Amino acid sequence: MKYVITGSLGHISKPLNEKLISAGHKVSVITSKETNRLAIEILGAKALVGSVEDVTFLKTAFAGADAVYTMVPPNFGATNWKEWIGSVGQNYTAAIKENNIKYVVNLSSIGAHLPDGCGPVSGLHKVEESLNTLTDVNIKHLRPSYFITNLLANVGLAKNMNIIGANYGGVDFKMVLVDPTDIAEVAFEELSSLNFTGHSVRYIASDERTTDDIAKILGEAIDKPLLPWITFTDEESKGGMLQAGLPEEIATNYTEMGVALRSGKMQEDYLKNRPATLGKIKLEDFAKKFAAVYGAN
Repeated sequence: MKYVITGSLGHISKPLNEKLISAGHKVSVITSKETNRLAIEILGAKALVGSVEDVTFLKTAFAGADAVYTMVPPNFGATNWKEWIGSVGQNYTAAIKENNIKYVVNLSSIGAHLPDGCGPVSGLHKVEESLNTLTDVNIKHLRPSYFITNLLANVGLAKNMNIIGANYGGVDFKMVLVDPTDIAEVAFEELSSLNFTGHSVRYIASDERTTDDIAKILGEAIDKPLLPWITFTDEESKGGMLQAGLPEEIATNYTEMGVALRSGKMQEDYLKNRPATLGKIKLEDFAKKFAAVYGAN
């Protein structure tokens, strides 16, 4: 089988590429950086260098593929992040239609069932909507939960202020967490089998833990067993992100996503459609990585 994979050598796409190549498939990898070409070729894949903003490039890149894996890369320079994400989805839709591709595995997110109010995930709702206009294409939308690796953003807080937190959390507040390697495993399963039909959704999660559990486990890993989870106000959360150097547009969207998590809306559809099994990576496993990053900074 011939696959085209977006996401270059990212935390999901790289292990996905490796699994597909090891299984004997032909893999082409889209990357925006010429400097990634050699590393992609060393994996045994073909490098396709270009931008997902360039629909002409995508139409050429998708040519001859049996299936494609689509994801929208981060763009912290976007002036309207949601619309930019949606526009990439429109480009993917056009390229898939142009090449009459019949199978798509699309990386979306928990919360993408909502049309607005979820920050960047609202952009992924637009991507799903665009792809779903392709009535003769089989599409599996993967909706992973909160990336556990995003907790690494708390390393500075833990080191300098002896706290971690966000504008959500509190007593008995449960977070649904996912590790990128578990997402890659599911993406590989879907792409290698291609046994999905129509347009469907699959939720992915690795662990479900309260924010107090998160603080306790991460705190113990860095020898701060009393590390507390602090629930910030929206203003405090956004201000901290701006102080850390994030652009206004990005900080506003992340704050909005936090509000959606706090309200329960972002996780509501997941709770109605929990996966039968969770992934392999648990909070305790991630805590080792958190401690390593903490120690290196």
